[in-house]
Amino acid sequence: MSEQTEEKWWGPATGIGSMPGDDARETARTVTGSFEDFPYLAELPARGPGADMIGRTAGMLADMYVHLEPSGWRFSDRPGRDTRRARSWLGEDLDALEEFTQGYRGPVKVQAVGPWTLAAALELRGGEAAVGDPGACRDVAASLAEGLREHLADVQRRIPGARLVLQLDEPSLMAVLRGQVRSASGYRTYRAVDRQVVEGALRDVMGVHDGPAVVHSCAPDVPFALLRRAGAAGISFDFHLLTERDDDEIGEAAEAGTKLFAGVVPGVDGPLSDPGGSVMGVRSLWRRLGLKPGLLCESVVITPTCGLAGASPAYARAALAHSNRAAKSLADNPE
Repeated sequence: MSEQTEEKWWGPATGIGSMPGDDARETARTVTGSFEDFPYLAELPARGPGADMIGRTAGMLADMYVHLEPSGWRFSDRPGRDTRRARSWLGEDLDALEEFTQGYRGPVKVQAVGPWTLAAALELRGGEAAVGDPGACRDVAASLAEGLREHLADVQRRIPGARLVLQLDEPSLMAVLRGQVRSASGYRTYRAVDRQVVEGALRDVMGVHDGPAVVHSCAPDVPFALLRRAGAAGISFDFHLLTERDDDEIGEAAEAGTKLFAGVVPGVDGPLSDPGGSVMGVRSLWRRLGLKPGLLCESVVITPTCGLAGASPAYARAALAHSNRAAKSLADNPE
């Protein structure tokens, strides 16, 4: 990898998180080779339970433990085999990234599931989701914050030159806000969580990190304004799910300096357009908003639409390379 001396927090392109396959070293080689300016700690859910996004993050929790039930991840009284396995997978991924970032200085992105998607997925001992219990939600957020503090410190020790960017994955955020998370029986939904409570928990979790935090959601109707109020320095989203209803909030975010991680490269196998075609919609949005073309490359990071766990290894490599080429096209021709 190239050694970076310029103080910056972002590169022109990066990935979202998950990758196909089960080879941590090969994945780290691919990621660091694809994004010399903005690598990330990849996830490999194909390895099985504990390598999935929920199990992986649950393994980071401080003084809270989980085990796997047929219905999903459930809280335990003490760490067991499933928790140990999740931590082992994470350690393997960290070892691989450390190997391929020797001497690197620059931004590195690490991902974890955010407090609300985690609360919607983790089960209390009775089988209901934690999101239905306000006290459990507070405990999950506090435990996640402390666990992330330790995790980020570990990454920093391993990659001393890294400027760490924390990404919180929140695909269930809008379901939590709208009261659309289904109960264990499936016959009812949990009550919607107050927006101020949601915002406060996100702020507390992001607040453990001294550097910038990004919130990622590949679901429709990303709440840009709420995330900005909570302290997100960047917002990651599937660009193809945007509608004109989002224009005002995106324009306000760009003008306020919020980094927009625009997911324009499909996350599953399929034909890839030319790089310029992939970012044509981004240019069109900028013109529609009346924003200065010079602001475009300062504001946007190009990514796949979501994680690449469902793609073939060959396509995943192509998608990462394509993201880089699309970002270069945007920089060369912002108008």
